[in-house]
Amino acid sequence: MAEKLRDLSHPIDVPLLDATVAAFYGTGSKEERTAADQILRELQNNPDMWLQVVHILQNSQNLNTKFFALQVLEGVIKYRWNALPVEQRDGIKNYISDVIVQLSMNEASFRRERLYVNKLNIILIQVLKHEWPARWKSFIPDLIKAAKSSETICENCMTILKLLSEEVFDFSRGEMTQQKIKDLKHSLNSEFQLIHELCLYVLSSASQRTELVRTTLATLHAFLSWIPVGYIFQSPLLDILLKIFPVVSYRNLTLQCLTEVASLQFGDVYVMQYCNMYNFFMVQLQTILPPGTNIPDLYANGSGEAQAFIQNLALFFTAFFKSHIRVLESTLENRNALLMGLEYLISISYVDDTEVFKVCLDYWNLLVLELFEAQHNPATTASMMGLQMVDGLDSPVSQRRQLYSGPFSKLRMLMICRMAKPEEVLIVEDENGNIVRETMKDNDVLVQYKIMRETLIYLAHLDHEDTEQQMLTKLSKQLNGEDWSWNNLNTLCWAIGSISGSMVEEQENRFLVMVIRDLLNLCEITKGKDNKAVIASNIMYVVGQYPKFLRAHWKFLKTVVNKLFEFMHETHPGVQDMACDTFLKIVQKCKRKFVQIQLGETEPFVSELLSGLPTTVADLEPHQIHTFYESVGQMIQAECDEQKRDEYLQRLMDLPNKKWVEIIGQARQSVDFLKDQDVIRTVLNILQTNTSVAISLGPYFFTQIKCIFLDMLNVYRMYSELISNSIAGGGPFASRTSYVKLLRSVKRETLKLIETFIDKTEDQPDLGKQFVQAMMDPVLGDYARNVPDARESEVLSLFATIINKCKATMMEDVPRIFEAVFECTLEMITKNFEDYPEHRLKFFSLLRAIATHCFRALFSLSSQQLKLVVDSINWAFRHTERNIAETGLNLLLEMLKNFQVSEFCNQFYRTYYLTIEQEIFAVLTDTFHKPGFKLHVLVLQHLFCLVDSGSLTEPLWDVSTVPLPYPNNMVFVRDYTIKLLGTSFPNMTTTEVTQFVDGLFDSRKDLPTFKDRIRDFL
Repeated sequence: MAEKLRDLSHPIDVPLLDATVAAFYGTGSKEERTAADQILRELQNNPDMWLQVVHILQNSQNLNTKFFALQVLEGVIKYRWNALPVEQRDGIKNYISDVIVQLSMNEASFRRERLYVNKLNIILIQVLKHEWPARWKSFIPDLIKAAKSSETICENCMTILKLLSEEVFDFSRGEMTQQKIKDLKHSLNSEFQLIHELCLYVLSSASQRTELVRTTLATLHAFLSWIPVGYIFQSPLLDILLKIFPVVSYRNLTLQCLTEVASLQFGDVYVMQYCNMYNFFMVQLQTILPPGTNIPDLYANGSGEAQAFIQNLALFFTAFFKSHIRVLESTLENRNALLMGLEYLISISYVDDTEVFKVCLDYWNLLVLELFEAQHNPATTASMMGLQMVDGLDSPVSQRRQLYSGPFSKLRMLMICRMAKPEEVLIVEDENGNIVRETMKDNDVLVQYKIMRETLIYLAHLDHEDTEQQMLTKLSKQLNGEDWSWNNLNTLCWAIGSISGSMVEEQENRFLVMVIRDLLNLCEITKGKDNKAVIASNIMYVVGQYPKFLRAHWKFLKTVVNKLFEFMHETHPGVQDMACDTFLKIVQKCKRKFVQIQLGETEPFVSELLSGLPTTVADLEPHQIHTFYESVGQMIQAECDEQKRDEYLQRLMDLPNKKWVEIIGQARQSVDFLKDQDVIRTVLNILQTNTSVAISLGPYFFTQIKCIFLDMLNVYRMYSELISNSIAGGGPFASRTSYVKLLRSVKRETLKLIETFIDKTEDQPDLGKQFVQAMMDPVLGDYARNVPDARESEVLSLFATIINKCKATMMEDVPRIFEAVFECTLEMITKNFEDYPEHRLKFFSLLRAIATHCFRALFSLSSQQLKLVVDSINWAFRHTERNIAETGLNLLLEMLKNFQVSEFCNQFYRTYYLTIEQEIFAVLTDTFHKPGFKLHVLVLQHLFCLVDSGSLTEPLWDVSTVPLPYPNNMVFVRDYTIKLLGTSFPNMTTTEVTQFVDGLFDSRKDLPTFKDRIRDFL
């Protein structure tokens, strides 16, 4: 059966092909599907298969078979069209056109064969990209003529025109050359009059066929962004659109067209037309949605079509206002229509739908920012508008403020009611209505919060009194129970927290005292653990947002911190976490206050805190204790007196250090003590506590790390041996047991602690450098000796950090680092593109650190080792994981530039120039590597500029094997590149390849042109 299909010397057996396609899509056995797939692939790859397409389309009744045939044809049109003889090209062109016309001629066949016709339309567009306009000048007139012969043909012609517009204006980049795109755009523009007349003819004749009108509107929507403007404003088109806007079946499509028109900007040219358009639109809109309609309810209970209408309405208003709001502010009649439009938009902003809200919010943010800037810099705004500055009530700025004061007051309430959750709030309501700790951050919500916060701050600056009044009124309704709900309290408190810093100090102090007093009262009078947890989270959030106030009022700050300590004993989910996080946030902003003796106190607060520390942290989980320790570390870091600082650090670390000394003492008596799982967990916890404090203290952590460093390395070495023995005895599976995972956590935390300390030493790299020698065997040697599954990727990032910090002082150590980690890591990561993902990224970060700070150390590598480096970089940029490929390409660029100015320039480039060029062209022409395009171009530009830069003083070619000497490197590279691309792309002629390569050399100094040439080639 398969052999019969493969023989294409006579017409293919269509029923047999139908059966094969049916087997591929059918419910038969896996073997049948695989066999069918194999045959179809072979047929698709056969260069003569396309000659059977017409025969298949004429004789098959199976839609999937027809699609298969059209897929084959599409491949030929895309990649081999220009190589076909003229009569074959014309044959395909005419056949496709005839079939489309035949099937679209009457309603029944058009509806029945709709999917097939759609695919044929796409094929026709692929043909047009090659043939039109040069070899098919009459295409548009022919199409318009056919459209007038029947309504169904007209509908399909509209679809073809829409596809053509999208292909040329939306999807052309990367598909066609710049020149081709230019030609097609010019042709569409110059022939648009015929298309315009056809659209008007359909819309004004009010055809009885709804589908035809809808398709015409969709086509028009695709055109409106680029057609010559006269066709919009100097023809009846806009009036027709506004007239048919209220018709239910056309409403959404018409609104999309009007939105496209609203987005266009022409300076002062069509001001009157835009005013008339808006006013007529508002009259029509009131017949569909009378003012005062509850739009959020309508949306919640409406059909998909009704919901789309409300979303499109938001898009229309925001597009129109963005481009033309200043025009609407100019006369009384327009101002009333503008205010009504803003009223609609505020109502739409309450719709419970994220996408609709995003559209509205983005616009509110723009409008409020514009008014805020005008008020705070009126002279600039006035001169931009060509206005004379007049102070006082009649100035343009204060007139605009008055105009918008009503809508903006409503907008403040909208922002307060819908404020998004800030990052600091960890307590949320789950789907069952319980208050729980948030498990995952929602990035969309965080972005929304930032925009809402910014908008509300501008609104607060525009009218402080109204902002404060609305917030306090809403808060009093929480207290008297009139408006009490978790959501209402949350959004209100998030809004109050978000406007921190927008009022003058005196007003802000008064406002905050009232808010906190009310919230504390609310906490007292409200019953129920969940309710109290919600109120507690809001108190913590609000106080955390006003550090300036806290810094100025010590008694209040102390009360707040003690309240947080109380919350640290409250076991309701999320409360302790939030108390610890808020404490850290407040300490970061007010740290100096805690190390000074305040009025009425006998010692600094930090000292008092350290005395009561065991009690404060008694009910906290380990991860919460770590945050607490980080906070106290921040306080200690603010102490300038070295003696006091060391004393505070010693008191802070007293608990973990006593435990550490006890464990090490027991281990000295019996090493087996360290194997107990509870002991391992305690060791891990102690190390994590140290890391938290190191984050805060930076170089001042030196006295603490010095005490535990050597014992820590001994524990590291011992746990490493335990891991290796477990894996050696239990095979790779052993690395996934909970025991081995726990041991590895200790190793990782040890590395993390050292890396954190070295990273935070800021401008004192010598502090970290003194630990390097001690780590050479326990850490680096251990990495090399271990089996792959037991190697910690953190070793690579630790040494990358050390080199980034200590820079050239690490030069002598690079060969040892190289020896320990290089070859063994490469073996792990080059077997495939999936295993050991952490090692991959960190390996290349280490390599980049060496290339950046210790580049000369590469010169001392053997040629074999240097080849390994270059191979690993080539391997990195072939990787499909974007970060790894980018790291590899950036590293390659740095190395190429560094070698160019070194004494090894000739030697390096003679060995690797051609390999690198070949590898870069390979990834450049592979669609999987599209994201790396800009860096690929930079590497090629570097290589092409290098050959005549004067840096190379010897030939790049091997003089002993190339018989004809080249006059210079440039001629050699040009010749090599033409041969390389000629063999890689046999579908291109020698002339085309030569033209491309010459173009690259001509434009090598001009990056944009160089990049465009490569894009056209692709």
